[in-house]
Amino acid sequence: MKVKQELEKLLGKEIAQSSNEEVYYALLNLTKQLADDRRMEETKKKIYYVSAEFLIGKLLSNNMINLGIYEDVKKVLAESGKTLAEIEEIEVEPSLGNGGLGRLAACFLDSIATLGLSGAGIGLNYHLGLFKQVFEDRMQKEQINPWIKDQSWLRKTDVTYPVTFGKCTVQSRLYEIDVTGYNNRTNKLCLFDVETVDESIVDANHQFDKTDIEKNLTLFLYPDDSDEDGRKLRIYQQYFMVSNAARLIIDECKAKGSKLYDLFDYAVIQINDTHPTMIIPELIRLLVAEGMNMDAAIYVVSKTCAYTNHTILAEALEKWPRHYLAEVVPQLVPIIEILDDKVRRRFSDESVAIIDRNDLVHMAHIDIHYGFSVNGVAYLHTEILKNSELNNFYKIYPEKFNNKTNGITFRRWLLYCNELLSDTITEWIGDGYKKDAMELEKLLAFVDDDDKLEKLLEIKHQNKLRAKEYFKETQGIELNENSIFDIQVKRLHEYKRQQLNVLYVIHKYLEIKAGKLPTTPVTVIFGAKAAPAYTIAKDIIHLILCLQELINNDPEVSPYLNVVMVENYNVTLAEKLIPACDISEQISLASKEASGTGNMKFMLNGAVTLGTEDGANVEIHQLVGDDNIYIFGESSDSVIEHYAKADYVSRTYYENNPVLKEAVDFIISDAVIALGNAEMLHRLYNELLNKDWFMTFIDFDSYVDAKERAYKEYEDRKAWAQKMMVNIAKAGFFSSDRTIAEYNNDIWKIIK
Repeated sequence: MKVKQELEKLLGKEIAQSSNEEVYYALLNLTKQLADDRRMEETKKKIYYVSAEFLIGKLLSNNMINLGIYEDVKKVLAESGKTLAEIEEIEVEPSLGNGGLGRLAACFLDSIATLGLSGAGIGLNYHLGLFKQVFEDRMQKEQINPWIKDQSWLRKTDVTYPVTFGKCTVQSRLYEIDVTGYNNRTNKLCLFDVETVDESIVDANHQFDKTDIEKNLTLFLYPDDSDEDGRKLRIYQQYFMVSNAARLIIDECKAKGSKLYDLFDYAVIQINDTHPTMIIPELIRLLVAEGMNMDAAIYVVSKTCAYTNHTILAEALEKWPRHYLAEVVPQLVPIIEILDDKVRRRFSDESVAIIDRNDLVHMAHIDIHYGFSVNGVAYLHTEILKNSELNNFYKIYPEKFNNKTNGITFRRWLLYCNELLSDTITEWIGDGYKKDAMELEKLLAFVDDDDKLEKLLEIKHQNKLRAKEYFKETQGIELNENSIFDIQVKRLHEYKRQQLNVLYVIHKYLEIKAGKLPTTPVTVIFGAKAAPAYTIAKDIIHLILCLQELINNDPEVSPYLNVVMVENYNVTLAEKLIPACDISEQISLASKEASGTGNMKFMLNGAVTLGTEDGANVEIHQLVGDDNIYIFGESSDSVIEHYAKADYVSRTYYENNPVLKEAVDFIISDAVIALGNAEMLHRLYNELLNKDWFMTFIDFDSYVDAKERAYKEYEDRKAWAQKMMVNIAKAGFFSSDRTIAEYNNDIWKIIK
């Protein structure tokens, strides 16, 4: 295809005479056309990946890479005096996800298409997404984040369904987004919307009437659930998603010849976390309405649905009061009661019941009893599920439990976001790794090659300069490209322990004030959104922003230490920060992070992990060896034992460790209080001192030691480049292509 001719045909004039916006829309339409050409006939059986989130990021370049026109477009634009980077700035990032769960779902859709499997994602078309994060008075404020434009990746379809709730009925509308595979087929992301949604009901303070379902149903991802109406709205959203998904699946399977008794021969439904759980009773309800008896419907659905568990945190396993469900989805309650009764007739153990004695409906329990597969997302996570958190279920259904370690799509997280590195790797080992990521292991041949190690260091420096320019231009942030980039970017949650990193920053600040100066300057970079109702998480952000102000404006300290909190962290910002990172902070309390995928993206781009033995860090450690990772902290077994014995007392560590005490006390020092909100800072201080549920204090000394060792070893540039080379070479295991191949071989069994 002659890209220049096709573009100018769409533009109706020469590229050089067109505005960047005109070129963007021409490229969008060209890419859509090419994606459409790659649609293939669907196989008899199809995977439906149902998820509340799909954090797909900007799509233009990713799709052009997968369609094989990326380099041609870049060249044609350059010849016309334009750059692809400028064109991409026009694209708005779809606000359809929050963190790792949604990004994983996006990577999985990419890999499903890349492997040539018939599949679709199913979710909701959120108009305002999560929220746009802005910082005011050194605090997080939430603003609406509209992203849907007249011309976008969304394609409106004629598919609609009436969805009935207890108090109203709404009409849905299906929109589709193309999902392009790398040199392979095009699948779809199916997003359901409601025709009556009304963005204007949201006021300047981000508030809206949570009871006006017809107008608010698809406004927000994870609407504020700090009140009863917010919690019920989440149930409305979840049922709307699965009711539409179930009917779309039934319709598609019927069209291919299914008699519904054989539904599992035509469809496999992967339930991504507990948000889509109601698809099980909804499918049963619909099959009964089609004339099937209850037992047959339960049998069919149990052979069709599979469940992915993404959390060890008990509070994250959704439980809904039965009376909420009776109000919102009364048609499902009798079915859920039947499912519970069948469980109780088989098992006397109250802990495996679906409806507990407090009249709470446990969504994960529905998934485990009435799905055919239960998988964790990293080796350690799955072992904890089997041996501890879900052990009562594992003893009943050992054959259902399996592990599928998460992965990332290499096309976006290397080829697109780090061209300097990917071009160099291609030059060194060829381009086979783009399809088979395990070929990255060929880089191990160069671990003692001084010229190639020097090249890696130069690429890292260039990516730091690129990040410096981007954040200066977009956020007014100054980054020192000659400093160590120590980065922690992820959702803000106490178990991920941004507060531990913050205590180290305070400790380092106090050391520098006392005259102990680091050899190489350090820039500690945070990026994270806190859920609007998550008070302590917002307090942690407030403290980080206060420290940023204090430290960066202190002439004694700022030449050696800087703190940066980037605003509105998203996929676009991740694509700038990850290639520039030296040290990847993966410091969750051992046993609490299911997997993590940021750790994989950083590793792939030559960062060295500083982390606990948690989630996929365990597998990273096994792959790269002790010399190429910095592991610290209590083991998962030790942490689990502390919880079991309830013997962790944070104040004891505080009182017996003067260095820790000094750092903690600094949170409410005059210097910080002068910049911040005293109530928020005291609340965080008291939370750490009197609760510290995720054991920040127990790992403080070990964390400081590991971090100081990493900073010191960074000084030996050749040895550090060797660590980088090993990490990149060993990252191939974490390809989502590998993960999806395992899902298909062990669970889905889609035949191409």
